[in-house]
Amino acid sequence: MMVQPVCPEVAAIMSRRKRSRTSNPGSASQRAKRDYRQVRTSLDPVNLLSADQLETIHEASLRILEEIGIEFMGVRARTAFRDAGAEVDDDSGRVRIDRELVTRALASAPAEFTLTPRNSERRMTLGGNHICTASVGGPPRVHDCVRGKRNASLADYHEILKLVQVHDVVHCTGNQPAPPLELPAGTRHLDCYHAAATLTDKCFFNTSIGSARALDGIEISRISRGIGMEEMLAAPSCLTVISVNSPRRFDSEMAEGLMTTAEYGQCSVVTPFTLMGAMTPTTLAGALSQQNAEALSGIVLTQLARPGAPVVYGSYTSNVDMRTGSPAFGTPEYARAVLASGQLARKYGLPFRCSNSASANCVDAQATWEAEMSLWACFLAHTNMVYHAAGWMEGGLCTSYEKFVLDVELLQMMVEVVQPVAMDAEQLAWEAISQVPTGGQFFDHPHTLGRYRDAFYASTLADWRNYEVWKEDGELSATDRATALWQKRLADYREPVLPADRREELDAYVARRRNEITREAQA
Repeated sequence: MMVQPVCPEVAAIMSRRKRSRTSNPGSASQRAKRDYRQVRTSLDPVNLLSADQLETIHEASLRILEEIGIEFMGVRARTAFRDAGAEVDDDSGRVRIDRELVTRALASAPAEFTLTPRNSERRMTLGGNHICTASVGGPPRVHDCVRGKRNASLADYHEILKLVQVHDVVHCTGNQPAPPLELPAGTRHLDCYHAAATLTDKCFFNTSIGSARALDGIEISRISRGIGMEEMLAAPSCLTVISVNSPRRFDSEMAEGLMTTAEYGQCSVVTPFTLMGAMTPTTLAGALSQQNAEALSGIVLTQLARPGAPVVYGSYTSNVDMRTGSPAFGTPEYARAVLASGQLARKYGLPFRCSNSASANCVDAQATWEAEMSLWACFLAHTNMVYHAAGWMEGGLCTSYEKFVLDVELLQMMVEVVQPVAMDAEQLAWEAISQVPTGGQFFDHPHTLGRYRDAFYASTLADWRNYEVWKEDGELSATDRATALWQKRLADYREPVLPADRREELDAYVARRRNEITREAQA
Protein backbone atom coordinates (compact mmCIF):
# COMPACT_ATOMS: atom_id res chain seq x y z
CA MET A 1 0.00 0.00 0.00
CA MET A 2 1.45 3.34 -1.07
CA VAL A 3 1.60 6.06 1.57
CA GLN A 4 0.20 9.37 0.33
CA PRO A 5 2.70 12.24 0.48
CA VAL A 6 2.02 14.92 3.08
CA CYS A 7 1.75 18.46 1.78
CA PRO A 8 4.30 20.98 3.14
CA GLU A 9 1.69 22.86 5.18
CA VAL A 10 0.51 19.71 6.94
CA ALA A 11 4.09 18.55 7.49
CA ALA A 12 4.89 21.87 9.18
CA ILE A 13 1.86 21.64 11.45
CA MET A 14 2.65 18.03 12.39
CA SER A 15 6.26 18.97 13.08
CA ARG A 16 5.20 21.78 15.42
CA ARG A 17 2.78 19.46 17.20
CA LYS A 18 5.45 16.78 17.61
CA ARG A 19 7.97 19.25 19.04
CA SER A 20 5.48 20.71 21.51
CA ARG A 21 4.26 17.31 22.61
CA THR A 22 7.80 16.06 22.98
CA SER A 23 8.80 18.94 25.19
CA ASN A 24 5.64 19.02 27.31
CA PRO A 25 3.08 16.24 26.90
CA GLY A 26 -0.34 17.41 27.94
CA SER A 27 0.60 21.09 27.60
CA ALA A 28 -2.57 21.74 25.64
CA SER A 29 -4.48 21.30 28.88
CA GLN A 30 -2.86 24.50 30.13
CA ARG A 31 -4.18 26.39 27.11
CA ALA A 32 -7.65 24.89 26.96
CA LYS A 33 -9.05 25.51 30.42
CA ARG A 34 -12.44 23.89 31.01
CA ASP A 35 -14.89 24.93 33.73
CA TYR A 36 -16.06 21.88 35.65
CA ARG A 37 -17.69 23.67 38.58
CA GLN A 38 -21.36 23.31 37.63
CA VAL A 39 -21.95 20.03 35.82
CA ARG A 40 -25.22 18.99 34.22
CA THR A 41 -25.78 15.99 32.01
CA SER A 42 -27.62 16.27 28.71
CA LEU A 43 -28.19 12.51 28.55
CA ASP A 44 -31.39 10.78 29.60
CA PRO A 45 -31.00 8.46 32.58
CA VAL A 46 -30.70 4.74 31.88
CA ASN A 47 -33.46 2.61 33.36
CA LEU A 48 -32.54 -0.94 34.29
CA LEU A 49 -35.97 -1.86 35.66
CA SER A 50 -39.35 -1.75 33.96
CA ALA A 51 -42.12 0.28 35.56
CA ASP A 52 -43.67 -2.91 36.93
CA GLN A 53 -40.36 -4.10 38.38
CA LEU A 54 -39.78 -0.72 40.02
CA GLU A 55 -43.21 -0.88 41.63
CA THR A 56 -42.50 -4.42 42.81
CA ILE A 57 -39.36 -3.22 44.64
CA HIS A 58 -41.31 -0.33 46.14
CA GLU A 59 -44.06 -2.60 47.45
CA ALA A 60 -41.55 -5.12 48.84
CA SER A 61 -39.80 -2.28 50.69
CA LEU A 62 -43.05 -1.04 52.21
CA ARG A 63 -43.79 -4.57 53.35
CA ILE A 64 -40.40 -4.71 55.09
CA LEU A 65 -41.14 -1.41 56.82
CA GLU A 66 -44.65 -2.39 57.88
CA GLU A 67 -44.19 -6.04 58.81
CA ILE A 68 -40.52 -6.50 59.79
CA GLY A 69 -39.48 -2.98 60.72
CA ILE A 70 -36.18 -1.20 61.26
CA GLU A 71 -34.25 -1.07 64.53
CA PHE A 72 -33.53 2.41 65.86
CA MET A 73 -31.26 2.20 68.88
CA GLY A 74 -31.70 5.87 69.85
CA VAL A 75 -34.51 6.84 72.21
CA ARG A 76 -35.06 10.22 70.55
CA ALA A 77 -35.54 8.62 67.14
CA ARG A 78 -38.04 6.09 68.50
CA THR A 79 -39.92 8.89 70.24
CA ALA A 80 -40.19 10.85 66.99
CA PHE A 81 -41.56 7.80 65.18
CA ARG A 82 -44.01 7.02 67.99
CA ASP A 83 -45.29 10.60 68.00
CA ALA A 84 -45.84 10.34 64.24
CA GLY A 85 -47.95 7.20 64.62
CA ALA A 86 -45.43 4.45 63.92
CA GLU A 87 -45.52 1.18 65.88
CA VAL A 88 -42.55 1.21 68.26
CA ASP A 89 -41.20 -1.59 70.47
CA ASP A 90 -38.76 -0.05 72.95
CA ASP A 91 -37.50 -3.42 74.19
CA SER A 92 -36.18 -4.45 70.78
CA GLY A 93 -35.84 -0.96 69.30
CA ARG A 94 -37.98 -2.12 66.38
CA VAL A 95 -39.98 0.54 64.53
CA ARG A 96 -42.67 -0.43 62.03
CA ILE A 97 -43.52 2.39 59.62
CA ASP A 98 -46.76 2.45 57.64
CA ARG A 99 -46.89 3.59 54.05
CA GLU A 100 -48.92 6.71 54.82
CA LEU A 101 -46.07 8.01 56.97
CA VAL A 102 -43.60 7.29 54.18
CA THR A 103 -45.82 9.10 51.68
CA ARG A 104 -46.10 12.19 53.90
CA ALA A 105 -42.35 12.34 54.42
CA LEU A 106 -41.59 12.03 50.71
CA ALA A 107 -44.04 14.84 49.98
CA SER A 108 -42.13 17.26 52.22
CA ALA A 109 -38.58 16.33 51.13
CA PRO A 110 -37.23 18.74 48.46
CA ALA A 111 -36.52 17.39 44.98
CA GLU A 112 -33.69 19.85 44.45
CA PHE A 113 -31.67 22.20 46.66
CA THR A 114 -28.43 24.16 46.66
CA LEU A 115 -25.55 24.06 49.15
CA THR A 116 -23.44 27.20 49.48
CA PRO A 117 -19.88 27.19 50.90
CA ARG A 118 -17.89 30.26 51.92
CA ASN A 119 -17.08 30.89 48.26
CA SER A 120 -20.53 31.23 46.72
CA GLU A 121 -19.09 30.53 43.27
CA ARG A 122 -18.48 26.97 44.48
CA ARG A 123 -22.15 26.32 45.33
CA MET A 124 -23.57 22.91 44.46
CA THR A 125 -27.09 22.07 43.32
CA LEU A 126 -28.28 18.55 44.09
CA GLY A 127 -31.19 17.11 42.16
CA GLY A 128 -32.45 17.01 38.59
CA ASN A 129 -29.68 16.49 36.05
CA HIS A 130 -26.95 18.11 38.19
CA ILE A 131 -23.86 16.01 38.89
CA CYS A 132 -21.70 16.92 41.88
CA THR A 133 -18.68 15.07 43.20
CA ALA A 134 -16.98 14.64 46.54
CA SER A 135 -13.51 13.33 47.25
CA VAL A 136 -12.83 10.02 48.95
CA GLY A 137 -13.79 9.97 52.62
CA GLY A 138 -12.77 7.84 55.56
CA PRO A 139 -9.83 5.54 54.64
CA PRO A 140 -7.45 5.14 57.61
CA ARG A 141 -4.36 4.76 55.43
CA VAL A 142 -2.84 6.68 52.53
CA HIS A 143 -0.41 5.77 49.77
CA ASP A 144 1.66 7.49 47.15
CA CYS A 145 4.48 6.22 45.00
CA VAL A 146 7.03 8.54 46.60
CA ARG A 147 6.50 7.86 50.32
CA GLY A 148 4.69 4.50 50.23
CA LYS A 149 1.80 3.35 52.44
CA ARG A 150 1.31 4.77 55.91
CA ASN A 151 -1.30 5.60 58.52
CA ALA A 152 -3.12 8.79 57.62
CA SER A 153 -1.85 11.92 59.36
CA LEU A 154 -2.82 15.57 59.60
CA ALA A 155 -0.14 16.40 57.01
CA ASP A 156 -1.70 13.89 54.60
CA TYR A 157 -5.15 15.24 55.32
CA HIS A 158 -3.98 18.76 54.47
CA GLU A 159 -2.47 17.58 51.20
CA ILE A 160 -5.65 15.81 50.10
CA LEU A 161 -7.64 18.95 50.89
CA LYS A 162 -5.28 20.93 48.70
CA LEU A 163 -5.82 18.47 45.85
CA VAL A 164 -9.58 18.91 46.30
CA GLN A 165 -9.19 22.68 46.12
CA VAL A 166 -7.14 22.79 42.91
CA HIS A 167 -9.38 20.46 40.90
CA ASP A 168 -12.65 22.07 39.78
CA VAL A 169 -14.20 18.71 38.89
CA VAL A 170 -14.06 17.71 42.57
CA HIS A 171 -16.81 19.86 44.02
CA CYS A 172 -16.49 19.19 47.74
CA THR A 173 -14.46 17.38 50.37
CA GLY A 174 -15.52 13.98 51.61
CA ASN A 175 -15.67 13.15 55.30
CA GLN A 176 -12.05 12.97 56.52
CA PRO A 177 -10.38 11.71 53.31
CA ALA A 178 -7.23 10.99 55.35
CA PRO A 179 -8.24 11.08 59.04
CA PRO A 180 -5.35 12.31 61.22
CA LEU A 181 -4.96 9.20 63.36
CA GLU A 182 -2.21 10.74 65.52
CA LEU A 183 -4.74 13.19 67.00
CA PRO A 184 -7.12 12.37 69.89
CA ALA A 185 -10.25 10.66 68.56
CA GLY A 186 -12.57 12.85 70.64
CA THR A 187 -11.41 16.14 69.13
CA ARG A 188 -10.04 15.02 65.77
CA HIS A 189 -13.14 16.20 63.96
CA LEU A 190 -12.43 19.81 65.04
CA ASP A 191 -9.02 19.76 63.34
CA CYS A 192 -10.60 18.26 60.23
CA TYR A 193 -13.38 20.84 60.05
CA HIS A 194 -10.94 23.69 60.68
CA ALA A 195 -8.65 22.51 57.89
CA ALA A 196 -11.52 22.02 55.45
CA ALA A 197 -12.85 25.51 56.18
CA THR A 198 -9.48 27.19 55.69
CA LEU A 199 -7.56 25.16 53.08
CA THR A 200 -10.58 24.95 50.76
CA ASP A 201 -13.47 27.26 49.97
CA LYS A 202 -15.78 24.39 48.98
CA CYS A 203 -18.46 22.51 50.88
CA PHE A 204 -17.26 19.72 53.15
CA PHE A 205 -18.87 16.66 54.70
CA ASN A 206 -19.45 16.59 58.43
CA THR A 207 -18.90 13.67 60.79
CA SER A 208 -22.32 13.04 62.27
CA ILE A 209 -21.49 10.47 64.93
CA GLY A 210 -23.80 12.04 67.49
CA SER A 211 -25.25 15.52 67.77
CA ALA A 212 -22.13 17.29 69.04
CA ARG A 213 -19.92 16.48 66.04
CA ALA A 214 -22.73 17.44 63.68
CA LEU A 215 -23.24 20.76 65.43
CA ASP A 216 -19.51 21.51 65.41
CA GLY A 217 -19.40 21.05 61.64
CA ILE A 218 -22.46 23.25 61.11
CA GLU A 219 -21.05 25.98 63.35
CA ILE A 220 -17.62 25.96 61.72
CA SER A 221 -19.18 26.14 58.26
CA ARG A 222 -21.36 29.04 59.42
CA ILE A 223 -18.39 30.94 60.85
CA SER A 224 -16.38 30.46 57.67
CA ARG A 225 -19.23 32.02 55.69
CA GLY A 226 -19.57 34.94 58.07
CA ILE A 227 -23.33 34.53 58.45
CA GLY A 228 -25.86 33.86 61.20
CA MET A 229 -27.66 30.63 61.96
CA GLU A 230 -30.91 31.84 60.42
CA GLU A 231 -29.16 32.28 57.10
CA MET A 232 -27.60 28.83 57.48
CA LEU A 233 -31.10 27.42 57.86
CA ALA A 234 -32.29 29.23 54.74
CA ALA A 235 -29.15 28.58 52.68
CA PRO A 236 -27.49 25.36 53.90
CA SER A 237 -23.81 24.50 53.51
CA CYS A 238 -23.24 21.12 55.11
CA LEU A 239 -23.59 17.51 54.10
CA THR A 240 -23.29 14.41 56.21
CA VAL A 241 -23.43 10.72 55.35
CA ILE A 242 -25.67 8.64 57.60
CA SER A 243 -24.65 5.00 57.15
CA VAL A 244 -27.21 2.35 57.99
CA ASN A 245 -25.87 -0.65 59.90
CA SER A 246 -27.35 -3.11 57.46
CA PRO A 247 -29.34 -5.18 57.81
CA ARG A 248 -32.05 -2.88 59.16
CA ARG A 249 -30.37 -1.02 62.03
CA PHE A 250 -29.61 2.61 62.85
CA ASP A 251 -27.30 2.99 65.82
CA SER A 252 -28.11 5.75 68.31
CA GLU A 253 -25.19 8.02 67.33
CA MET A 254 -26.03 7.96 63.62
CA ALA A 255 -29.70 8.61 64.32
CA GLU A 256 -28.77 11.55 66.57
CA GLY A 257 -26.47 12.98 63.92
CA LEU A 258 -29.16 12.61 61.28
CA MET A 259 -31.83 14.31 63.38
CA THR A 260 -29.54 17.17 64.42
CA THR A 261 -28.42 17.78 60.84
CA ALA A 262 -32.03 17.89 59.68
CA GLU A 263 -33.16 20.11 62.58
CA TYR A 264 -30.58 22.70 61.53
CA GLY A 265 -31.68 22.54 57.90
CA GLN A 266 -28.53 20.87 56.58
CA CYS A 267 -28.24 17.96 54.15
CA SER A 268 -28.30 14.32 55.23
CA VAL A 269 -27.25 11.61 52.76
CA VAL A 270 -28.97 8.44 54.00
CA THR A 271 -26.94 5.50 52.71
CA PRO A 272 -27.46 1.81 53.46
CA PHE A 273 -24.15 -0.04 53.06
CA THR A 274 -25.38 -3.32 51.65
CA LEU A 275 -23.14 -6.03 50.25
CA MET A 276 -25.05 -8.79 48.49
CA GLY A 277 -24.27 -12.14 50.07
CA ALA A 278 -23.30 -10.59 53.41
CA MET A 279 -25.72 -7.86 54.53
CA THR A 280 -28.45 -8.63 52.00
CA PRO A 281 -29.56 -11.64 49.96
CA THR A 282 -27.42 -12.47 46.93
CA THR A 283 -30.21 -11.47 44.55
CA LEU A 284 -30.44 -7.95 43.19
CA ALA A 285 -34.19 -7.77 43.78
CA GLY A 286 -33.81 -8.77 47.43
CA ALA A 287 -30.89 -6.42 47.98
CA LEU A 288 -32.74 -3.48 46.42
CA SER A 289 -35.86 -4.15 48.48
CA GLN A 290 -33.88 -4.10 51.72
CA GLN A 291 -31.74 -1.12 50.71
CA ASN A 292 -34.83 0.84 49.76
CA ALA A 293 -36.59 0.10 53.05
CA GLU A 294 -33.53 1.19 55.03
CA ALA A 295 -33.09 4.38 53.01
CA LEU A 296 -36.77 5.30 53.27
CA SER A 297 -36.80 4.86 57.05
CA GLY A 298 -33.90 7.30 57.44
CA ILE A 299 -35.49 9.74 55.01
CA VAL A 300 -38.72 9.65 57.00
CA LEU A 301 -36.77 10.47 60.18
CA THR A 302 -35.23 13.58 58.58
CA GLN A 303 -38.70 14.89 57.75
CA LEU A 304 -39.98 14.12 61.25
CA ALA A 305 -37.09 16.17 62.63
CA ARG A 306 -37.72 19.08 60.24
CA PRO A 307 -40.22 18.92 57.36
CA GLY A 308 -38.53 20.14 54.21
CA ALA A 309 -35.00 19.36 55.42
CA PRO A 310 -32.71 18.56 52.47
CA VAL A 311 -32.05 14.84 52.16
CA VAL A 312 -30.41 12.62 49.56
CA TYR A 313 -31.32 9.03 48.71
CA GLY A 314 -28.06 7.11 49.08
CA SER A 315 -27.13 3.74 47.62
CA TYR A 316 -24.10 1.58 48.26
CA THR A 317 -25.18 -1.88 47.15
CA SER A 318 -22.43 -4.09 45.79
CA ASN A 319 -21.45 -7.72 46.29
CA VAL A 320 -18.86 -9.79 48.12
CA ASP A 321 -16.40 -12.22 46.63
CA MET A 322 -18.10 -15.44 47.66
CA ARG A 323 -14.74 -17.26 47.71
CA THR A 324 -13.24 -14.98 50.37
CA GLY A 325 -16.05 -12.84 51.77
CA SER A 326 -14.16 -9.69 50.74
CA PRO A 327 -16.15 -6.73 49.39
CA ALA A 328 -16.01 -6.34 45.61
CA PHE A 329 -16.48 -2.96 43.95
CA GLY A 330 -16.71 -1.74 40.39
CA THR A 331 -18.46 -4.98 39.48
CA PRO A 332 -21.36 -5.56 37.05
CA GLU A 333 -23.57 -6.18 40.09
CA TYR A 334 -22.58 -2.80 41.52
CA ALA A 335 -23.32 -1.03 38.23
CA ARG A 336 -26.75 -2.68 37.96
CA ALA A 337 -27.57 -1.70 41.55
CA VAL A 338 -26.58 1.92 40.81
CA LEU A 339 -28.85 2.12 37.78
CA ALA A 340 -31.80 0.60 39.63
CA SER A 341 -31.23 2.77 42.71
CA GLY A 342 -31.22 5.87 40.54
CA GLN A 343 -34.66 4.86 39.30
CA LEU A 344 -35.90 4.53 42.88
CA ALA A 345 -34.59 7.98 43.80
CA ARG A 346 -36.29 9.50 40.75
CA LYS A 347 -39.54 7.68 41.62
CA TYR A 348 -39.51 9.42 45.01
CA GLY A 349 -38.41 12.78 43.63
CA LEU A 350 -35.18 12.82 45.65
CA PRO A 351 -31.57 13.67 44.80
CA PHE A 352 -29.44 10.55 44.43
CA ARG A 353 -26.02 9.60 45.81
CA CYS A 354 -23.73 6.76 44.75
CA SER A 355 -19.96 6.24 44.63
CA ASN A 356 -16.84 5.70 42.57
CA SER A 357 -15.53 2.46 44.04
CA ALA A 358 -12.56 0.17 43.50
CA SER A 359 -11.22 -2.93 45.24
CA ALA A 360 -7.80 -2.78 43.55
CA ASN A 361 -4.75 -2.64 45.80
CA CYS A 362 -2.64 -0.49 43.48
CA VAL A 363 -3.16 1.97 40.64
CA ASP A 364 -3.24 -0.46 37.74
CA ALA A 365 -5.63 -1.67 35.04
CA GLN A 366 -7.96 -3.17 37.65
CA ALA A 367 -8.22 0.16 39.50
CA THR A 368 -9.03 1.85 36.20
CA TRP A 369 -11.71 -0.53 35.00
CA GLU A 370 -13.37 -0.65 38.42
CA ALA A 371 -13.43 3.15 38.60
CA GLU A 372 -14.71 3.51 35.06
CA MET A 373 -17.40 0.87 35.60
CA SER A 374 -18.51 2.73 38.74
CA LEU A 375 -18.42 6.19 37.18
CA TRP A 376 -20.26 5.23 34.01
CA ALA A 377 -23.03 3.71 36.11
CA CYS A 378 -23.17 6.87 38.24
CA PHE A 379 -23.35 9.21 35.27
CA LEU A 380 -25.94 7.10 33.43
CA ALA A 381 -28.06 6.88 36.59
CA HIS A 382 -28.06 10.70 37.02
CA THR A 383 -26.22 10.46 40.31
CA ASN A 384 -26.42 13.93 41.83
CA MET A 385 -23.69 13.29 44.43
CA VAL A 386 -20.85 11.01 43.35
CA TYR A 387 -19.13 10.26 46.65
CA HIS A 388 -15.57 8.89 46.87
CA ALA A 389 -15.21 10.35 43.38
CA ALA A 390 -11.43 10.77 43.63
CA GLY A 391 -8.83 8.78 45.55
CA TRP A 392 -10.65 5.65 46.80
CA MET A 393 -8.57 2.44 46.86
CA GLU A 394 -8.57 -1.01 48.48
CA GLY A 395 -12.30 -1.07 49.05
CA GLY A 396 -12.13 2.12 51.08
CA LEU A 397 -9.16 1.24 53.28
CA CYS A 398 -6.67 3.52 51.54
CA THR A 399 -6.58 6.97 49.95
CA SER A 400 -4.22 7.03 46.96
CA TYR A 401 -2.63 10.20 45.61
CA GLU A 402 -2.08 8.63 42.20
CA LYS A 403 -5.63 7.29 42.10
CA PHE A 404 -6.88 10.78 42.98
CA VAL A 405 -5.48 12.35 39.82
CA LEU A 406 -6.42 9.29 37.73
CA ASP A 407 -10.01 9.66 38.94
CA VAL A 408 -9.92 13.38 38.17
CA GLU A 409 -8.97 12.50 34.59
CA LEU A 410 -11.84 10.01 34.36
CA LEU A 411 -14.30 12.51 35.83
CA GLN A 412 -13.28 15.23 33.39
CA MET A 413 -13.67 12.85 30.47
CA MET A 414 -17.11 11.76 31.69
CA VAL A 415 -18.18 15.39 32.03
CA GLU A 416 -17.11 16.08 28.45
CA VAL A 417 -19.20 13.15 27.18
CA VAL A 418 -22.43 14.36 28.80
CA GLN A 419 -22.21 17.93 27.47
CA PRO A 420 -24.92 18.95 24.96
CA VAL A 421 -23.98 18.91 21.30
CA ALA A 422 -23.96 22.35 19.65
CA MET A 423 -25.59 22.59 16.22
CA ASP A 424 -25.12 26.21 15.12
CA ALA A 425 -23.66 27.28 11.79
CA GLU A 426 -20.11 27.46 13.13
CA GLN A 427 -20.36 23.92 14.45
CA LEU A 428 -21.82 22.56 11.21
CA ALA A 429 -18.78 24.06 9.42
CA TRP A 430 -20.39 24.27 5.98
CA GLU A 431 -17.77 26.64 4.56
CA ALA A 432 -14.88 24.41 5.64
CA ILE A 433 -16.51 21.30 4.19
CA SER A 434 -17.32 23.07 0.92
CA GLN A 435 -13.87 24.69 0.56
CA VAL A 436 -11.64 21.69 1.25
CA PRO A 437 -11.18 19.77 -2.02
CA THR A 438 -12.01 16.11 -2.39
CA GLY A 439 -9.12 14.08 -0.97
CA GLY A 440 -7.71 17.16 0.78
CA GLN A 441 -7.14 17.89 4.46
CA PHE A 442 -8.44 20.25 7.15
CA PHE A 443 -5.22 20.91 9.06
CA ASP A 444 -4.52 24.34 7.57
CA HIS A 445 -8.08 25.51 6.94
CA PRO A 446 -9.00 28.68 8.91
CA HIS A 447 -11.85 26.82 10.62
CA THR A 448 -9.33 24.35 12.10
CA LEU A 449 -6.57 26.90 12.79
CA GLY A 450 -8.99 29.07 14.73
CA ARG A 451 -10.00 26.22 17.00
CA TYR A 452 -7.14 23.75 17.22
CA ARG A 453 -5.98 24.85 20.67
CA ASP A 454 -9.24 23.91 22.38
CA ALA A 455 -11.12 21.88 19.78
CA PHE A 456 -10.88 18.64 21.76
CA TYR A 457 -10.51 17.49 25.32
CA ALA A 458 -6.91 18.04 26.37
CA SER A 459 -5.88 15.29 28.76
CA THR A 460 -3.92 16.18 31.87
CA LEU A 461 -2.58 12.64 32.21
CA ALA A 462 -2.54 10.79 28.89
CA ASP A 463 0.58 10.60 26.70
CA TRP A 464 -0.48 10.57 23.05
CA ARG A 465 3.01 10.71 21.56
CA ASN A 466 4.30 7.89 19.38
CA TYR A 467 6.14 4.93 20.89
CA GLU A 468 9.66 6.08 19.94
CA VAL A 469 9.25 9.54 21.49
CA TRP A 470 7.62 8.05 24.60
CA LYS A 471 10.45 5.53 24.98
CA GLU A 472 13.17 8.15 24.57
CA ASP A 473 11.47 10.28 27.19
CA GLY A 474 11.70 7.63 29.92
CA GLU A 475 8.86 5.17 29.18
CA LEU A 476 6.69 6.71 31.89
CA SER A 477 3.47 4.85 32.69
CA ALA A 478 0.20 6.60 33.52
CA THR A 479 0.94 5.93 37.19
CA ASP A 480 4.37 7.55 36.84
CA ARG A 481 2.79 10.59 35.24
CA ALA A 482 0.15 10.68 37.98
CA THR A 483 2.90 10.89 40.59
CA ALA A 484 4.44 13.87 38.84
CA LEU A 485 1.04 15.50 38.42
CA TRP A 486 -0.08 15.41 42.07
CA GLN A 487 3.30 16.80 43.09
CA LYS A 488 2.91 19.65 40.64
CA ARG A 489 -0.65 20.30 41.78
CA LEU A 490 0.45 20.57 45.41
CA ALA A 491 3.29 22.91 44.40
CA ASP A 492 0.81 25.12 42.53
CA TYR A 493 -1.72 25.23 45.40
CA ARG A 494 -2.61 28.62 46.87
CA GLU A 495 -4.70 28.86 50.03
CA PRO A 496 -8.03 30.66 49.45
CA VAL A 497 -8.23 33.86 51.47
CA LEU A 498 -10.38 33.75 54.60
CA PRO A 499 -11.11 37.16 56.16
CA ALA A 500 -9.10 37.73 59.34
CA ASP A 501 -12.14 38.22 61.57
CA ARG A 502 -13.63 34.89 60.46
CA ARG A 503 -10.31 33.13 60.95
CA GLU A 504 -10.03 34.55 64.46
CA GLU A 505 -13.58 33.45 65.35
CA LEU A 506 -12.92 30.02 63.84
CA ASP A 507 -9.73 29.53 65.84
CA ALA A 508 -11.47 30.61 69.04
CA TYR A 509 -14.39 28.23 68.48
CA VAL A 510 -12.12 25.24 67.88
CA ALA A 511 -10.01 26.06 70.94
CA ARG A 512 -13.09 26.42 73.15
CA ARG A 513 -14.70 23.21 71.93
CA ARG A 514 -11.42 21.29 72.29
CA ASN A 515 -11.23 22.35 75.94
CA GLU A 516 -14.86 21.47 76.57
CA ILE A 517 -14.57 18.01 75.04
CA THR A 518 -11.33 17.30 76.89
CA ARG A 519 -12.86 18.32 80.23
CA GLU A 520 -15.92 16.17 79.60
CA ALA A 521 -13.72 13.16 78.81
CA GLN A 522 -11.73 13.66 82.02
CA ALA A 523 -14.80 14.10 84.24
